[in-house]
Amino acid sequence: MSEKKGHPKEIRADIAAVQRLEYWNIAWTISIVAAMGLAMGGSQAMKTAWVEDTLGLVPPIAILVALRYEARASNRRYHYGFDRVNGLGFLIAAVALAAVGLVLLKNAVGTLITADHVTIGSTRIWGHDVWLGWFMLAAQAYATIPPLIIGRKELPLARRLRDKLVHTDALMNKANWQTGVAGFLGVAGLGLGFWWADSAAAALISLSIILDGWKALRVATSELVDGIPCELGESRLSDDANAVARALRKAFPKSRVLMRETGRYMRAEVVGASPPKGFDVMTFEIPGLEDRWRLDSVAFRP
Repeated sequence: MSEKKGHPKEIRADIAAVQRLEYWNIAWTISIVAAMGLAMGGSQAMKTAWVEDTLGLVPPIAILVALRYEARASNRRYHYGFDRVNGLGFLIAAVALAAVGLVLLKNAVGTLITADHVTIGSTRIWGHDVWLGWFMLAAQAYATIPPLIIGRKELPLARRLRDKLVHTDALMNKANWQTGVAGFLGVAGLGLGFWWADSAAAALISLSIILDGWKALRVATSELVDGIPCELGESRLSDDANAVARALRKAFPKSRVLMRETGRYMRAEVVGASPPKGFDVMTFEIPGLEDRWRLDSVAFRP
């Protein structure tokens, strides 16, 4: 196994772009959390959206930590380096997302069952009564803009880097701006006299959070138990992994090829064959493999 110091040169520009984007992501999210916290009042949908926005800080922080550790070389304690830190951060984000979604759904459904009638009051500004709902609507509208922009920028980077954590953050940002729209409609419904609109919007938001968390949890668990390298957001074997498996089976026809994923990298093992003299994973011909840097190593088990 070759020792890696830093990220492969093919992806360093995209790694740097992700790091800059996640710092912006954290800054914008903090501003959204502050605006939502000041404006939410007694709205259930606003509280739910505020919790989701706060939770949105977990993935970008996990991404930055994972990228820093992932670039470190292997040592006497960690022989395979820190490639799995990315997957560990992915698992933490998935568990937090699913757990909070369940709690928020419980609160929203409880409010609907007890038929609590939430009201939005008003405040006196410059001698005029101003409905507080206007501040809530403004905060919700603001909360939809940064996630929409950041999520769109993250998706192509996640695909090129084969980074499930960045991809999950992009999906979370998509859920966040959709949450903003749902929260906006919930507050507007309260203003129109529909007492149930706020809690119904909160319940829908919670279901979206739980679904995203469940999908992320399945993929994260698969990777940490040495699952096959999958396409982003899917459970099927990735095209790159298929190409590697085909090339190894052709070169070693009487052997069995095993593959696993560690972070953004793939590792293969050829069972029932010995490595030919001078075998080099970097020069071994693999037709159809788009991202050569993804294949970290090929081991042999005679």
